[in-house]
Amino acid sequence: MSIELHTNDGQVTITNDVIATIAGGTAVECYGIVGMASKSQIRDGIAEILRKENYSRGIVVRQENDELHIDLYIIVSYGTKISEVASNVQSQVKYTLEQSLGLSIDSVNIYIQGVRVSKD
Repeated sequence: MSIELHTNDGQVTITNDVIATIAGGTAVECYGIVGMASKSQIRDGIAEILRKENYSRGIVVRQENDELHIDLYIIVSYGTKISEVASNVQSQVKYTLEQSLGLSIDSVNIYIQGVRVSKD
């Protein structure tokens, strides 16, 4: 699926992969995030950290009527306050998508897939 915007100069089509890539890049820059996890990763209870080119595997972009919903599957750093990290990711992703794409985001849902000791 994709989003189509009609402007005075023509039509702009934004695919869900583009939205997912921007959301994933923004999320991993937030404090307390170790990485993105696959939305279907629960094998042996081990969360695999996705690489940059695979962020869209850890993000679900849903369009319902005229509403846009983002589901992020993340791995957080050990020792951080998970609720604060999740809240920060939600606000950053929503702000970045609204500013860069001009889209109105109705919800950003966070799914914590694991806790890891970050390698600094």
